[in-house]
Amino acid sequence: MSAEQRRITLTENPDGWWTAHEETVGLTAQEETRDDALDALDEVLEAVGEDAGRSPTDDELRELGIDPEDNETGGELPDVLK
Repeated sequence: MSAEQRRITLTENPDGWWTAHEETVGLTAQEETRDDALDALDEVLEAVGEDAGRSPTDDELRELGIDPEDNETGGELPDVLK
């Protein structure tokens, strides 16, 4: 994902930490400073790469020890992720 395609929101949390959220793929990073939060988000986006925004398969979930039958996708996002 190129930087030109990113839509990022930055939020200063009540505890003074910063949350950087990439809205297109829904990835988030949190750090003590604004710049550190942005750097951490860049690292997350780089690590995920082309898989960013893709839902995991049932087999991938099982490899992580998550039973897809016992878990649901969705629900209300916390305010910090909106």
